[in-house]
Amino acid sequence: MSSPDPFDIWLPLARAYKSILDTVESALKQAGLPSLDWYDLLRELDSAAEAGLRPYELQEKLLLPQYGVSRLVERLAKAGLLDRRTCDGDGRGQILVITPEGAAMRTRIWAVYSDAMQQAVGSRFSPGEAQRLADLLGRLLRPARS
Repeated sequence: MSSPDPFDIWLPLARAYKSILDTVESALKQAGLPSLDWYDLLRELDSAAEAGLRPYELQEKLLLPQYGVSRLVERLAKAGLLDRRTCDGDGRGQILVITPEGAAMRTRIWAVYSDAMQQAVGSRFSPGEAQRLADLLGRLLRPARS
């Protein structure tokens, strides 16, 4: 039995991703909120709580290159949504911590984001189908078998 053509899987997956992302970004823009990248960064900082995250740790968690994370951190700091603190033992290092304003913005974005995701994804599958799809997609995150 031959393997399926990977492009028969990849192209619909990539197109679905783009469609869902466009739906979410459009909903955020329509609500006058910042982009999904802001939410992702705020979510990671919120999860880290007072311990915060170093910029390189944040980069490992986000789907952005280092320069993209740096620019985003700068924008969020200017907007008062995160604080930069000095890192003990590393005078040049910094720890990024979400501010109360950042937590409030995350909550505002989430209200729109979650509704858009329900519309774009959640409403299209039964619970069983959703679990099966999540399981199948999870295989792409595991090392390939030789």
